[in-house]
This record gives sequence, structure tokens and C-alpha cells, in this order.
Amino acid sequence: MTDPQTLPHRSELPFDTSPQTVTLVEATTFCASDPRGDIGGAAAGLYYRDTRLLSRWELLADGHPAEQLALDMPEPDEARFVLRVPPRAGLADSTLLIERRRLVGEGLAETVTVRNLGHEDTVLGLVLHADADFAGLLAVKQGRAHRVPVTATPAEHELLLHDQSGTGHGVAVRADGPAPVIVPGQLRWQAVVPAQGEWEVRLLVQPISGHRRVEVTCVDRCAEHPARHWRATPTALTASAPALDLVLRRADTDLGALRIDDSAAGAGYVAAGAPWFMTLFGRDSLLTSWMTLPLDHGLALSTLRELAATQGTRVDAFTEEQPGRIMHELRHGGRDWHDALTYGSVDATPLFVVLLAEARRWGAPDEEVEALLPAADAALRWITEYGDRDGDGFVEYRRLSDQGPVNQGWKGSFDAVTDARGRPAGPSIALAEVQGYVYAAYLARAELAAAFGDTRTATAMPAAAEELRARFDEAFWIPKHGWYAFGLDGDKQQIDALTSNAAQCLWTGIVADERAEEVIERLADPGMNSGFGLRTLADGMGAYNPMSYHNGSIWPHDTAIAVAGLARYRHVSGAAELAESLAAGLLDAAERFGGRLPELFCGFPRERFDPPIPYPAACAPQALASAAPLLLIRALLGLEPDLPRRTLLLTPRLPAAWGEVRLTDLRLGEASVHVVARGDTARVEGLPAGWHLDIR
Repeated sequence: MTDPQTLPHRSELPFDTSPQTVTLVEATTFCASDPRGDIGGAAAGLYYRDTRLLSRWELLADGHPAEQLALDMPEPDEARFVLRVPPRAGLADSTLLIERRRLVGEGLAETVTVRNLGHEDTVLGLVLHADADFAGLLAVKQGRAHRVPVTATPAEHELLLHDQSGTGHGVAVRADGPAPVIVPGQLRWQAVVPAQGEWEVRLLVQPISGHRRVEVTCVDRCAEHPARHWRATPTALTASAPALDLVLRRADTDLGALRIDDSAAGAGYVAAGAPWFMTLFGRDSLLTSWMTLPLDHGLALSTLRELAATQGTRVDAFTEEQPGRIMHELRHGGRDWHDALTYGSVDATPLFVVLLAEARRWGAPDEEVEALLPAADAALRWITEYGDRDGDGFVEYRRLSDQGPVNQGWKGSFDAVTDARGRPAGPSIALAEVQGYVYAAYLARAELAAAFGDTRTATAMPAAAEELRARFDEAFWIPKHGWYAFGLDGDKQQIDALTSNAAQCLWTGIVADERAEEVIERLADPGMNSGFGLRTLADGMGAYNPMSYHNGSIWPHDTAIAVAGLARYRHVSGAAELAESLAAGLLDAAERFGGRLPELFCGFPRERFDPPIPYPAACAPQALASAAPLLLIRALLGLEPDLPRRTLLLTPRLPAAWGEVRLTDLRLGEASVHVVARGDTARVEGLPAGWHLDIR
């Protein structure tokens, strides 16, 4: 078992990455460089399965870095760096253009092309510095990476770098084309570039893992991009508004880049985010799978299978494992950790049950759902036997050792749970939205029980849900403020800060109807609604800081879940209007970020900063943020299929600026259905006979 002191926590802030960092990602490989394509220093590098293979990758032309002209990133795993060689002494302009086309996938492939725009042949000295430190991702993230002994072996057309410490890690750098002079740490060319012509070399960086070479998957990339193969269905979500359509296309390709197939049985999942979290996260992978159900229920099933296979079976204070608990994070073996699982999450376990029932409504086969029922029941036992630590009916958390994460909800920063005055709450902590997740899990299990003939469970679960709902309202509602408490602390006192967690309670349906209007009024206040999304913590609370990780920033997935919650309560005054406002604001932010929503951004008011201010260390792409636009569309379409009952409900309320939104080839069993909507109207084509269509 890995020493938990070496295990990363999702709440740790990533080691700072500059906004100028260019990050390419494909499954377990990612590359972080500067805008010229060079790697060197800080967090930059080529990483494979949580180990940095290249710590330096720097191209010099006549001894100097080239000057950046342009950068193009057509796909999440591809970039084209356009550079020029600096003018030589006595000349006003340069005639030499350098293009570096880079692809990542189980390694790296890069083509360097030098174009001579002049009328004379030109001689150019090129040197590629290549080095490795084989640092673990955690060490880099925490700013404590150090160089280990590395053997550099020149060979014909190839430079081999090996970790001498016995890990079996290595990397091979190969040049195809003009032969370089290879010395330790360098590949050198004396290139003669013909007038109006070009010179080209292709570089291949091949990981060596366990003393074996890994096949680089980005070599000879076919025309159809592999990121589009993250799902088996042809379903497409498009919009006539160009800005929205760009966001949707970017979401699709980014999710593909984050997809990891991790077992021989074909199970897979979407990694949490690049660069720091290219691995399975229970909460993130579950919520991402739920958000992407309109495009493919297969991702939800494979994620559920993967999580069921790693479900807790024993009590381990170091990793926080408990029987029935759904894991928090998986890390691959590296210098800082072995293959390791941690379980320090309070919310992944109920979300597992929620997703299982939802996947069935979207078309997951009954036999596959039924096979996962034992895991769902084990999760429910964890809720009552381990999650409810003191028997008060609420799920709370307190770390099992001093090595575990202090906060175990989705706001996992050490300073994320505070009261209205900014004072940190003491454990054990019962978070508001977690009680909502448990409420939804009870109802989900009841639905599954009814489907599979378990009348006892089908009767008991709704009763447990309603009992929890009543207790929740009594314990969490703050009458003088008109909102639900952030949580209850170890003394069962209300943590009275106004947070976005209350909006997630709307999503699960635990909010009493008579409270919903007041909650919606508080969420609509400018202290919560920044104009670009919902703040995690309201302006005016003691710990509010719009530049913080969880105390006033905006997380796209959090806003999207809030929109889904408001759509659920659309019958309540103000809900539909706030849902449209939040969705439109968040997609405006996405447009300003070039079509890709980051993990989070700063929570300043829109009228103060437009475009929004980035959070420097945010992951991009990040799974939850990439899936957020899909959830926004789904929520404002009011799209609710129920394949077992053969019903399809639509309640469209789309902003006029979105134009026409089309969901084509939506798979409902064997049928392919097309949904076209604009404003508050919709039409459906291809619905099979015997289905009930309800458009409200």
C-alpha cells in the first residue's frame, strides 16, 4: 500500500502554470510548453502516465530561440507553432520561417519544417536540446522536482535517455529525415534550405516503461481525428449560432482527448483534467458521465463498471477506504507513488447510485444495470454504516488520519468550508448538497428496485428519502437569511455562509417547494450571480475572494448543475429566468475563452472585467467544464427521456441568441431520434411508435 503522505489530493492547488502555457492532451499523455513549443523549467514537460519524460525540449536556430508569430491548436492533442528565425546582423528582416507541428498520444511526434522565403540558399544551424528528469507528476505539481541520474546514449538517428535509479523509465528521441549529429542532450543539424524551398525533419519521442518501448499512437495520424472516437454513437449537438456551435464542438473534442480506456474488458472513463489530473476521479468521472448522457450512455456504464471494480472492501485509515465506498482518485505508478487508490470523497458514493438509475433511463441495458445493483447496495450500506458517523441521519465526513484530505466534498480546499464570518468549520461536517445526493440516491434505488421486482426496497427507499428531506429542511434551513446552510459542523451548528451548494440542492430535488422561491432569489442576487456564472461563495461572506480556488470563483460545472436545478423547479417564480441568465452568461464566458471553458475562473463582476479573468492554475481541458455546455443545453431543452417507460419530455426555454439547437441521432434503444428546438418551441422526428411525446 502506498504511503498516503505521497498521495495527491484533489484539493491541492496545482503548481503554477503560466497563462501562456500550451497544453496538449491525449488520454494518459500530455505536453505543456511555451508558445514557441519549447519545454524547460517549472511545470513544463512531456508527461506519460504521471511521469515527466521530457524536462527540456528546446529548439535553437543559429544559437537563438526563434520568434513566435502564431499558434494554432485545431485539436486538444495537436498544435502548430509558427516562428521566424531572428534577422541576422545587418538585415532588417528574416527570410526563414519555422513551423513545428506537434501531436501527442502515448508519446510525441513533431515535424519541424524550415521554409526559405528568400532568393538564395541559406545555411541554418539547428540544435534541439532534449533532456529528461523522470520526475513524478506530484513532485512537479508541488514544485519539488529534482534531477535524477540519467544515462544519455547517442545512437544512429536516436538519443536514448534512461533513468539510472531502476524505475525502468526511459525515453527515445528519434529523427527521421536529415541525419543529425547526436551527442548527450543534443541533436544538431547544419541545414541547407534552398531558395523558395524547405527543409524538414520528423521527430519521434517514444516512452520506455518497464524497460519496454511504448508504441506512439500519434504517428501517421489518420484524417479522422481519434478524439472523436470517445463514444460509439453518431449523436451530435449543434447550434446555428456560430459562437455556441464552436463551444459545443470544442466540448466534444476535449472530452475525447480526456477519454482513457484502462482495461482489457473495454471499460473506460473520462479523466478529470489536464495537466494535473489525467486519471480516474470518482466524483468528476461520475458527474461528467451524467452530463454527457445525451451523447452516449456507454460512457456512464463503463465508468460505473470501473468504479464498481475499485469499490472499497475494508477499512484503511491511510487511504480512507471503507466497505462500499466509491474511490476518490486513482494514480498510476510513478516516482512519487505506486499504482494507488484513495477514497477521501464523501459524495462519489451516493452519486454512483444516482448515475446508475439515470443511465437506465437513457438506454443502458437492463442486464448491465442489474449486474451493478450489488455495488449500488454496497454504496447505500456505506451511507448508513460509515457515512453517517454519528447516527443523526446525515452523511458527514472527518478524515480518518492526519494524512487524509481535510475537506472531502467537491470544494476540497483546506479553507473551503467557512461560515458567514469566514471562520473555518470543524469536523465532522455534513454538507448540504451531499444530503441532496443521498436523497436522490434513495429515490434512484427505489426506481431500480421497482424495475427489477424488489417490492420491499421499492417501498422502503422513498420513505427514507422523504424522512431525510424533512430532517434536512429542519436542520439546514436558515429562516432569517432565506437560504440553506452550507453544512452542519461538528457541534451540529449551521455553517451559515451563502454558497452555490444550495443550487446543487435544487438539482437533487431535496429543496422543499415552499423554500425554493427564497433560495432562487438569493442565487439571483448580484452577490452570487457574477454575470458570467454562479459564484461558489457569495460576495459579502467573510471568506469571499473572487481570485480564490473555492471561495468566490466560478466553476462552470457548478453553474451548469445550478441551471439543471433551476430547470427542475421551473414552476417556481424566477427559476426559468435565472436559469436562462446563468446559462447565457456562462456560454458568453466560454466564447471569450476561445470556446473552451476552463476548470474555473475568477468571480469578478462582469461589469468590472469583461472578458473574465482566468484562474492561473486552472486545468484546461477539464472534464466537468468540458461537459458543462452539454448540460446547459439539456437543462434548457428540458430533455428527459425514459426508455423503459417509452416517454420523452421536452420543455424548451432557449435564449434567442442561441438560434436553432439540433440534437441529431439521439439513440433511444434501436431508434435514432432528431430534436430541433428554438426558443420555447421544439419538434421531434423519428420517435418510434408506441412512445409518448410530451412537449410543454
